[in-house]
Amino acid sequence: MRPSTAVPTRIPTAVDVLAAADRIAAHARRTPLLHSEIDGRPVTLKLEHLQLTGAFKLRGALNALIAGGITDRVVTASGGNHGLGVATAAARLGVSAVVYVPETVPDAKARPLAATGAEIVRVGDHYAEAAAAARARAETEGVRYLHAYDDPDVVAGQGTIGYEIAADAPECDTIVVAVGGGGLAAGVRQGCGDRLVVGAEPEGCQSLHAALAAGHPVDTTVDSVASSALGAARLGDIPFAVLEANPITPVLVDDAEIIAARDRLWTEFRIAAEPAAAVPFAAWLAGRVPGEHPCLVVCGANAEWTPA
Repeated sequence: MRPSTAVPTRIPTAVDVLAAADRIAAHARRTPLLHSEIDGRPVTLKLEHLQLTGAFKLRGALNALIAGGITDRVVTASGGNHGLGVATAAARLGVSAVVYVPETVPDAKARPLAATGAEIVRVGDHYAEAAAAARARAETEGVRYLHAYDDPDVVAGQGTIGYEIAADAPECDTIVVAVGGGGLAAGVRQGCGDRLVVGAEPEGCQSLHAALAAGHPVDTTVDSVASSALGAARLGDIPFAVLEANPITPVLVDDAEIIAARDRLWTEFRIAAEPAAAVPFAAWLAGRVPGEHPCLVVCGANAEWTPA
């Protein structure tokens, strides 16, 4: 495993998250909260699967495109949700988008992505392969490359979720997010004030756990039912810098727990979430989340599945 050599030039702060909230307000939904009690315990869900595009990624894409100065073209890579966020944000802002995705991208994400009018390029079996090809094209053509999670403005945009939870659910003492490349976790950490943040990962996609163990981001295996959304093989340098200075609590769940939690989201709430969005709920159901009243971020619903 190679050590990280990148030194982030700018680390997003709480001030950046607040600025992002103002920038994207006209384009993104302020998603609702659902307060409930499960197994005798209070819990709140942040229904980010109701965001435009069906996932939180629109927030970071909008903030990055607006904050960076509108360009006429952008290239990105994605497991599906970030690409859809960038393509949708680009269309709303009058920007042309090129999105590289793995060959394995689910049809539930590929179809709406194609409907945006963006150019779609399929490369490799995993996100890392698509990202390498996308970055090479952007460099060759002199076009802006927008990283899915290792960009300070993307991280700040995702952090608006934490900002909204802090404002709309002050009774929640803990916020639980799923971790892939770390952009959501880092953003929420910066946006939610002094609340405890828990980063939940599948056992087969441990970019955060691996980075914390090594003291820097390292390459990891990607093998989980949630890998289409959480399949970053390496935590981002910017998220790591944020989380190193502002630690969160890491927890793991296995694939069986993820599927059971996804099915229970449907049974209890009629929420048809993708596996990645059920990871925080899986961690909470398993008793691995501290705090008296947590808020679990249901981060996306771009998947096709039949509940058990």
